[in-house]
Amino acid sequence: MRTSNELDGVTLLGDTHVKYPDQYTPEVLEAFVNKHPGNEYLVTFTCPEFTSLCPKTGQPDFAKILISYIPRERMVESKSLKLYLFSFRNHGDFHEDCVNIIMKDLIRLMDPKYIEVKGIFTPRGGIAIHPFANWGDDEHQGLVKSRLLASFPNE
Repeated sequence: MRTSNELDGVTLLGDTHVKYPDQYTPEVLEAFVNKHPGNEYLVTFTCPEFTSLCPKTGQPDFAKILISYIPRERMVESKSLKLYLFSFRNHGDFHEDCVNIIMKDLIRLMDPKYIEVKGIFTPRGGIAIHPFANWGDDEHQGLVKSRLLASFPNE
């Protein structure tokens, strides 16, 4: 079981009075200590109900966001991630921007060894956009390159 010191900074989990942000709010992200920093392992989040707005028309865009990372010392707390992703609901940005913003905010929060974010956006106007962004420290540059190459469509 985790000690209260290990849960320092985790304030949203278990709070039934949390307000959902209505504007982009990276400050809502919370992290906790990785109890297994010596293990190299993968954490994946699947967020099937992501919503943002087109920056030009204001029309809603819908996506499934996939976030995978290899933690170092800190890990993102899932309720704060949910609230953070919800904060994009009224945020106007292109799909590619949203994916890169999410990745950079999570890098600032956690300093992971490796992270990737993919957006599978619902087609609008007959075109589907699936942006992929990844980053890794010096020891994971081979993974950065191989995952980027693997993300190119085969068709």
